[in-house]
Amino acid sequence: MSMASTESDLLQPLREIYGDANHALPRLEVLAGTEIPEPYRSLLVHDRDMTRTLEAHHGDGIRLRTLTCGTQDGIYRRMVALELEHSGQAVEFGATRVHLERFPEPWRGLILAGQRPLGGILNAWGIAYRSRPSAFFRTDADERIREALGLTAPVLLYGRRNTLFDAEGLPLADILEILPPIPLSPADTP
Repeated sequence: MSMASTESDLLQPLREIYGDANHALPRLEVLAGTEIPEPYRSLLVHDRDMTRTLEAHHGDGIRLRTLTCGTQDGIYRRMVALELEHSGQAVEFGATRVHLERFPEPWRGLILAGQRPLGGILNAWGIAYRSRPSAFFRTDADERIREALGLTAPVLLYGRRNTLFDAEGLPLADILEILPPIPLSPADTP
């Protein structure tokens, strides 16, 4: 696969949310998981869902702030910020394509309500799924992503392209996940 088609595939959830030619997509540089620096590597390079991973890292629950959303042809698309419940600090930007037909009620209604992260809904209801990242990247995020994360200046960010699969191996959601700058903890310093 060429780099151009790789970047195009990676950006699919975001491209569908931005939805018009007036918003140029951010450039991504695809990296091997081993090239992602800490603490981002611990938060991105794994096959767990991000909701639990971010909750464990930050020691707080995660809530969802929906920035934009819409449904077309059975696909629910949304651009979101995941935030800490107590401080409201943004801890992830996400662009998601959810295959609604794979979710019966009441889960479909919970997803469309846009109040809880998809991983939080799946975990709370005990829905079996697998998380399978397909790529890792760094980006100079655009103004929309910086605004969602509460950033005032351009900065290098890290993320991943992930797909959640049901127990039969069918895709439930395609997700582009980007983390804000994260200070190094004492354990991460050389």
